[in-house]
Amino acid sequence: VQLQASGGGLVQPGGSLRLSCAASGSIFSIMGWYRQAPGKQRELVAEISRGGNTNYADSVKGRFTISRDNAKNTVYLEMNSLNPEDTAVYYCNAFGASTRANYWGQGTQVTVSS
Repeated sequence: VQLQASGGGLVQPGGSLRLSCAASGSIFSIMGWYRQAPGKQRELVAEISRGGNTNYADSVKGRFTISRDNAKNTVYLEMNSLNPEDTAVYYCNAFGASTRANYWGQGTQVTVSS
């Protein structure tokens, strides 16, 4: 199983970024994004089921949108109205439908700064 995340970078406050994570090697029931800021624990940002049900952290509701393409085994995170508190390494996560195992991508840095 491999999860390849992309799309991070440096953006000014108020800006937008789109993260992508292409997964391979299994069928995944839940796919999502977590983030970890320096000195803080990793936290859930958003997750989406294979059927499209979503769950968001309160801090990103109304600003971030998660979506997935099941045919491509890819999950996306559209991030708008970014602020410096969103600065973190963002990790793609996927839960195997048959393996019942949790998988992680390599992480992509998102920095929000002027």
